[in-house]
Amino acid sequence: MSVHLHREIENLKKSILTLGATVEERLREAVSAVINRNRERAEKVIESDSEIDRIEVRIEEECLKILALYQPVAVDLRFIVAILKINNDLERIGDLAANIAKTGAFLASEPQSCGLFHITDMAGKTQTMLADSLDALVNADASLAHKVCADDDVVDDFLRDTYTLVWDGILADPGMMRCASRHLDVSRHLERIADLATNIAEDVIYMIEGQIIRHPGITLPTPDDEDAGENSD
Repeated sequence: MSVHLHREIENLKKSILTLGATVEERLREAVSAVINRNRERAEKVIESDSEIDRIEVRIEEECLKILALYQPVAVDLRFIVAILKINNDLERIGDLAANIAKTGAFLASEPQSCGLFHITDMAGKTQTMLADSLDALVNADASLAHKVCADDDVVDDFLRDTYTLVWDGILADPGMMRCASRHLDVSRHLERIADLATNIAEDVIYMIEGQIIRHPGITLPTPDDEDAGENSD
């Protein structure tokens, strides 16, 4: 049974990487649509959201099938539980990318741009966090996952600065309110994506180290501890 289980787990890993790559691409395209005020690109991202939904449902079904058929334990169970959670987070990032694209389509119809309000730098950091969280998953790299968690503070700082810039801009020119408020929406979506990338990194840390770092002080047995316990029976 273990040979079949490990084959299923490898297929599951390929599936989650496919979803991750698709979500990363959609996010890049959505951000580009905002920065370049490109309606056509924005509409493509919006229309492709259903593809991410289909992949997410298929991966969930794969996870449930493995749990039902093989009843995995220890590190295999930890991996599948992490994939279930990461799968959901990636689907939500896809939804947020579609929301960013909708704002891009709106901004493309505006007669003039009102500035980017940190969006370029904020988007760059958010995209790096997402890529790093997926790399940490692929390579079982706990140190990279910890770095993603630390980087979340940088994106939070960007959002706080954006609030100030937008407010000051509207006070200086009330006519830019519609445009500026939409840029603020994009910043909020990017901050939420950074939070979800952090969730993915936390799940990677849980999978590798057995630590639930979003709740300090709670530590579960590591996979080595669990294996040792099984071997002692």
